[in-house]
Amino acid sequence: MELLTTLLYILFVIAAIVLIVVVLLQEGRGGGLTDALGTSGQQTFGVGASGINRFTGAATAVFLGSALLIHVMNRHSISSGVMKDITTPEASAPPAGPTPPPGGNPIKLTPMTPPGK
Repeated sequence: MELLTTLLYILFVIAAIVLIVVVLLQEGRGGGLTDALGTSGQQTFGVGASGINRFTGAATAVFLGSALLIHVMNRHSISSGVMKDITTPEASAPPAGPTPPPGGNPIKLTPMTPPGK
């Protein structure tokens, strides 16, 4: 199981790098990396844009598929969460209301009246 997860991570990283390069090689309105590399991008993927678009779609599918498989495999392998041993504040909070002082007589609060009334 760990070997399969490791291979999926390797495939994920390779697909991410390929996807970055392929997107940068695509011909845009303002030139981009294809102008910097000259005609090597066109020679690699052919003159037509449909080939590079299909390759980009395939690289995207591999990237997303490996990301989903990694998520599913990690979700099933983890049996406990980070917040497992933490108690909630409601469970450990003292009861609401004024607490009496140690002497036993509670302090009575009276509202203040504004001066002049």
